[in-house]
Amino acid sequence: MSSSGNGRRPSSSGRRLVADRRSAPASQAPRNSATQSSQKPRRTRKRRAARPRPTGLRGWIGAFFRFIWRIIWGLIWRSTAVVMLILGAATSYYYAQLPDLAAVVDARHRGSVTMLDRDGTVFAWRGDQFGGAIDPASVSPHLVNAIVATEDRRFYRHLGISPRGIASAIRINLSEGRGPLSGHGGSTITQQVAKLMCLGVPFDATAWENEAAYEQDCRRTTLWRKLQEVPFSLAMEFRYSKDEILSIYMNRAFLGAGTRGFEAAAQRYFGVSAAAVSPQQAAMLAGLLVAPSYYAPTRNLERAQRRAATVLRLMESQGYLSATEAAIAQAEPATLSNAARQDRGGAFADWIMSTGPDFLTRDTTEDVIIGTTFDPAMQAAAEAALANVFENQVREGSEAQAAIVVMSADGAVRAMVGGRDTAGTGLFNRASQAMRQTGSSFKPFVYAAALDLGWRFDDLILDGPLTINIPGSGPWSPENYTGEFYGEVTLTEALERSLNTAAVRLSEEVGRDLVRTVAAEFGIESDLAAGPALALGASEATLIEMTGAYAGILNGGSAVLPYGVQELRLVGDADPLFAQVSGIQERVISENAARQLTYMMSMAVTEGTGQRARLRDRPVAGKTGTTNSQRDAWFIGFTGDYVAGVWMGYDDNSPLTGVTGGGLPAEIWRQTMERIHADLPASPLLTIDPVAEALARPQTVLPRGTLLGTAPQDEAEQILMRVLNGLLGRN
Repeated sequence: MSSSGNGRRPSSSGRRLVADRRSAPASQAPRNSATQSSQKPRRTRKRRAARPRPTGLRGWIGAFFRFIWRIIWGLIWRSTAVVMLILGAATSYYYAQLPDLAAVVDARHRGSVTMLDRDGTVFAWRGDQFGGAIDPASVSPHLVNAIVATEDRRFYRHLGISPRGIASAIRINLSEGRGPLSGHGGSTITQQVAKLMCLGVPFDATAWENEAAYEQDCRRTTLWRKLQEVPFSLAMEFRYSKDEILSIYMNRAFLGAGTRGFEAAAQRYFGVSAAAVSPQQAAMLAGLLVAPSYYAPTRNLERAQRRAATVLRLMESQGYLSATEAAIAQAEPATLSNAARQDRGGAFADWIMSTGPDFLTRDTTEDVIIGTTFDPAMQAAAEAALANVFENQVREGSEAQAAIVVMSADGAVRAMVGGRDTAGTGLFNRASQAMRQTGSSFKPFVYAAALDLGWRFDDLILDGPLTINIPGSGPWSPENYTGEFYGEVTLTEALERSLNTAAVRLSEEVGRDLVRTVAAEFGIESDLAAGPALALGASEATLIEMTGAYAGILNGGSAVLPYGVQELRLVGDADPLFAQVSGIQERVISENAARQLTYMMSMAVTEGTGQRARLRDRPVAGKTGTTNSQRDAWFIGFTGDYVAGVWMGYDDNSPLTGVTGGGLPAEIWRQTMERIHADLPASPLLTIDPVAEALARPQTVLPRGTLLGTAPQDEAEQILMRVLNGLLGRN
């Protein structure tokens, strides 16, 4: 065989040997260039030399770890796939359940009650206030910016959840010694909306004790709920736009003081629409989201302002406010409107809610507006009088309580103080809820029954020792507060001095049943005592009952039903569902009897036990009351314009120390009425002219019975002298 071009022979096996390709020197021309140029160079694939696997023990260990890693990796991607499938299925499920936006903006289960005073100004709110549906486009841009800045600055960039935010919150909670899910939640606005919607679980009255329990459970933070929030939040992100999610949040968030949504809160706290709030007002509203009740400005304005300052700094740092705008807002913090600042009439509003129809007050599903008889100026007068007396005339640290009711002659309640704690709602209202023994403040009804039967203010009755045998209890002998007896006295003197034996004698003479009837018809709805102690106020009643009964004496003898609602209508309706202009009801005693009784009660203030209640520029009629062991002290009285009642005592029924109805209660009454009447002209009482009545008295009067110990009076001159002596303060 001939030699090859490269000078090498083929091998004996017939396979050609090929040497490694090398580069020839540039100065040396390749041999057999023609042959080489006619053949295409063959490219060879360069193979990397395999690294030999370790053998022995090292090899076994490596193989083991590779095996474990393959198992772990397989579990990871398979678990991830399963989780993604579950997440997708859960998200699809929630997506299908989500309602239209209009159905979730206002999801309150009960309505609101807004109360107006006698001049038409809002003074109280109850229920869940909702000012109307809003969205980011219809409110102040400052409000949207404040919400996003303080609650979720990446709101417009995430898909409903923020793993970084959750991890940061867990880290902070653990560093502060709390559980990972306690304290900071790291929730996005979308997740907070998921909580507000209770993850799609509707309120069921049969499953929950009340709405408060339902909402509290919805707000619980558990690992399972956190996991549920993820697909629900994703579903909302797919179902609603970002602005729609923010709309739900802005309308459903609870913001303290019974407000639901930012429109209601803006109106409640600032008296403006959410569209008109300033940066500082927006910051205060957004600051409520973290703890609505705690930061409510009606509860602590200074604390709410400090929280708002923090929100303003966040708004500045995130570019929503310039340095100048932020400085101005910080220098002029938001303050409450006059209506929100007033914070008066809590007891009155609670009374309205308890006495009105449930379906339009406590359990209303509608938004209701109630026009009331409430007078803020009179309320302020009563609260100021109470505070002044307790500050200057009651020992420091005393736990004694007091209540005040002021009303017109027709039963229109103008002011109500339910106790010394005048702020807040839901407090125990001693004016309308406390049942207390009435003591001698009940005696006017004994005299009213007698006068209506024909007795006269100047008739005589014996004030002397008296013993009555009570079946089942034995003999009972009433005594006067002074421990003395005064012999024959006129009815006026007996009431003026609050003589017990005279009142019991008179009650026994006219009949206890009639006394109970007269008291009940005047509005004392409580069960009245059946024994002779009825005349001394052994029965219990509320202050508003007693004050309403005295209003019946003031107006000339007609019963009144104390009322506070003048008009009730639904929001948006022009015509009221209910209206009332007077609480006067049927006549109980004759006008002449009422006039005589008013005169007798005026003498109790002018010359008797109620002298501390006298007013300098106008006549006053009233009656003191002190119960056994001084557990209750009363003064109830009236001018020609208004009637007011004052009760004082301890909630645990402990005895008062050195307090009678003619003492501190009469002082509170006087100071209250002085303030109320400061700018009113003096009005006369509806009373008799005692001199004219004495001169017109018939010449002969029949004896009144064996219990009276009286003798017929034959001469008008003797009666006239008694009256004149009484007017002059002589015995």
